[in-house]
Amino acid sequence: MAFVESFGSVKVVTGSCHLLTLGDGKKILIDCGMFQGENEEKNSKPFGFNPEDISFLILTHAHLDHVGRAPLLFKQGFRGEVITTNSTIELASVILLDSAHLMKENYYQRFKRAQRIGEENKVMLPLYTSLEVESFLSLQKTYAKYDESIQLDKNLSVTFYNAGHILGSAFVEINFIEDGMNKSIVFSGDLGNNHDFLLPSLVKAGEADALYIESTYGDRKHKDMDDSIAELKEIVINTLNNDGNVLIPSFAVDRTQELLCILKRMYIDGELPKCKIFLDSPMAIRATRIYNQYVNELSQECQDFMQESGSIFDFANLEYIQTKEESKKINEIASGSIIIAGAGMCNGGRILHHFKHRLWNDKNAVIFVGFQAKKTLGREIVEGAEFIELYNEKIKINANIHTVNGFSAHADQSQLIEWMNSFERLGNIYLVHGEEEKQIVFKEAILNQLEKKAHIIKDKEHIFV
Repeated sequence: MAFVESFGSVKVVTGSCHLLTLGDGKKILIDCGMFQGENEEKNSKPFGFNPEDISFLILTHAHLDHVGRAPLLFKQGFRGEVITTNSTIELASVILLDSAHLMKENYYQRFKRAQRIGEENKVMLPLYTSLEVESFLSLQKTYAKYDESIQLDKNLSVTFYNAGHILGSAFVEINFIEDGMNKSIVFSGDLGNNHDFLLPSLVKAGEADALYIESTYGDRKHKDMDDSIAELKEIVINTLNNDGNVLIPSFAVDRTQELLCILKRMYIDGELPKCKIFLDSPMAIRATRIYNQYVNELSQECQDFMQESGSIFDFANLEYIQTKEESKKINEIASGSIIIAGAGMCNGGRILHHFKHRLWNDKNAVIFVGFQAKKTLGREIVEGAEFIELYNEKIKINANIHTVNGFSAHADQSQLIEWMNSFERLGNIYLVHGEEEKQIVFKEAILNQLEKKAHIIKDKEHIFV
């Protein structure tokens, strides 16, 4: 009998990794993500299954917490077929190569420190190298098109549907025949916020005997998108008019592009004070170029920008910062700048460099526009830290800290329930990809509003389909 085991995103948001084993023994892995924040030590631990046994790897989208350990899967023996959308592979190549680069840099920094105390043998090697990323990306692939079924064998098919989360994202429906019966299981991946500035809305679902659904924001309703944009504009305008600078830690994929579109609209409409906007993230710059190539998959607003100016994102005030030297020169600007830099949760990247130089100044503002996992620096700041430690220095947080929640690329509770309610037939509901306390709230909401029970998945729990 077919069953599912979850080896990640169990009572936490990151590390998505679900293994479907069919009655004939065929194994299908849905996502192979990296743990972030308080669970990072799990990345170097065994998967809990043999990667050599996996026939198919289905990738729902390119975020690191859904693809980040895929090269490690290859390193440990996976040679099966990868099934995903074309744009997901393009974005994943950017994200995974950046991940390999950062791990290499961090390794050498730790190694040098360990050498000085004679403990270099205790320094853990990177999970994988850039070469192993390239090797993973060279595996056999089938590119999915939305709404078109892919036949994997005579009794097994998969269909990708637009999840509206990031470019190329999908929820997947796996259909198989077991003991003469047709069965289906849906894995939501990450479901998008229907008010996303960049992407079309998530599509309605069909039928499922079992649904594995994300629950990142299962406990709340997002602020209205128009209100969120108005709040962002107000913070930006007030800070710039007060001779300050705006720092935005931003995820390289989707969130950065959404911010650029909003700032471009402000510029076109004459709302943006005189300023310089710096996109200080080589990874985000590469991702932005990929988004430009897939304009037909984006919103009407983005398509209009492309028709009007030949680019979705470029405008006069915007500068792309590639090198570290260029990044350091931004420090020479006393006021009137908007700096968008990674990483989105402030657990690395160039945003830390800008925090060091700007966080102590009460004229400046920091705007958080994305989820901050537990045990990340971003979470520490939004929860009210007075000081942070950066580069062996204690930095006072005097800048104005803002969290604008409406920009989430995840559906909120009401949108998740509305989507589940769109199923023509829905069997068992299983909650993954969420912090446990939020899942408990979501579970109660599902019972009250859909009159259906939901189960919070446990680590490596066998769920028979």
